[in-house]
Amino acid sequence: MKDERNLLDVLKAELKFLEGGGYSNRARFPWRPNFVFEDSPTCLKFGAKEAPWPCSECLLMQFVPEDRKKLAYPCRQIPLTPVGESVAHFYESGTEQELEMALKGWLQRKIAELEPAEKRRT
Repeated sequence: MKDERNLLDVLKAELKFLEGGGYSNRARFPWRPNFVFEDSPTCLKFGAKEAPWPCSECLLMQFVPEDRKKLAYPCRQIPLTPVGESVAHFYESGTEQELEMALKGWLQRKIAELEPAEKRRT
């Protein structure tokens, strides 16, 4: 299995999900907080009933530091800030608001980086 989605489209959809209150307003699992990336349609496992795709096939793996790719939830290791604060960092020592602000900034930066290349291809 290979994730054939367009990276720019995935990042734009994640930003739209975030800005629409996707993590704040939707309690996918009422007994726990929502997890960034894992509880959004960005995740290959989102809504999977059987045999979910392995994380190793996800487009977001290219943003996970090499030494963290084998961890149970590699998307939590994606550095969101210029100083390297990851999703996991915010879970451990930040607030939900700080995490969402960092995620929004990261998504906006990545989209801005990818859009010019995408336009050249079309």
